Amino acid sequence: MSKVLITGSADGLGREAAKQLARGGHDVVLHARDEARAQQALADVPGAAAALPGDLSSITSTRALADLVNATGVFDAIIHNAGIGYREPTRRETEDGLEHVFQTNVLAPYLLTALVSRPARLIYLSSGLHRSGDPDLADLQWEHRRWDGYQAYSDSKLFDAVLAAGVARRWPDVVSSSVDPGWVRTKMGGPGAPGEIGPGAETQVWLATSNDPLALQSGSHYHHRRLRETHPAVADPAVQDGLLAACYELTGEAITDSTGTTHAR
Repeated sequence: MSKVLITGSADGLGREAAKQLARGGHDVVLHARDEARAQQALADVPGAAAALPGDLSSITSTRALADLVNATGVFDAIIHNAGIGYREPTRRETEDGLEHVFQTNVLAPYLLTALVSRPARLIYLSSGLHRSGDPDLADLQWEHRRWDGYQAYSDSKLFDAVLAAGVARRWPDVVSSSVDPGWVRTKMGGPGAPGEIGPGAETQVWLATSNDPLALQSGSHYHHRRLRETHPAVADPAVQDGLLAACYELTGEAITDSTGTTHAR
C-alpha cells in the first residue's frame, strides 16, 4: 500500500486518480483550495483518508498547506495535479502580485516540492500543449507581452515538465516524472474533448504505485504509460537551472542538489 497526496483532487483528473488509488487500497490524501471544497472532495472519494485545504494562488496559503502535508507524515508519492486552464481571458494578478496561471501551475508545485518532506516519487501534470510552450524565462509574469491565455497555459505546462526534470537531476533518490494525460472530458478539458477521464488518470496512478521498471525512470515524461518525447527545453540544464532560480527568487525557498547548491542567479 502506498501513501499518496494529490493536489487539486476535488474534481477532474485529480479526483479520478484519487478514486482509482482508493479502490486499489492505497492511503490517499486529497487537496482542495478551501475547507468547504476539501470536505466535499472527501465525501466524493470513498476510502480517502483526509482532505487538506490550501489556495495555490497564494504563497502564504501554499506554505500553510505544506505545513499540513508535513504534519500527516512522509508520503510515498505526491501527484502535483492542481492547475488552471487556458481560458483565462485577461491577465490576472494574485495577492502576491504574480500572474495567476504561472503562480498556480508552476510556482505552487515548486514551493510545495521545496517545503514538503521528500517523497519517494513526484509526479507533475504537464500537457501535450507543453510542446507549444515558450522556454524564455525573461517575462514569466507576462508584464511585457500581450496577454494570451492559451500561450500562458502552454508555457506553464512546459515549465511543469522542466520542473520535473530539474528535480530528477537534483534529487537522485527521488523518482520525478511528468505526465501528459491527454485531452480528456473534464471541467478544464470541456465536453468536446476526445478522451475519457479514467484512462487520463491511470498513468499518474501507475507512476505513483507501480514497480514496473518503466515507471521508475526518473526524469521521464509519459503519456498513457508510455514514454513521450518532450520539448527540447525540458532536458536543457540551463533552462532547468533558470526556472528553479526564478522560483527561488520569488519564494526564498530552494530545491538544492546533492551538494546543497541552490542554483540561484
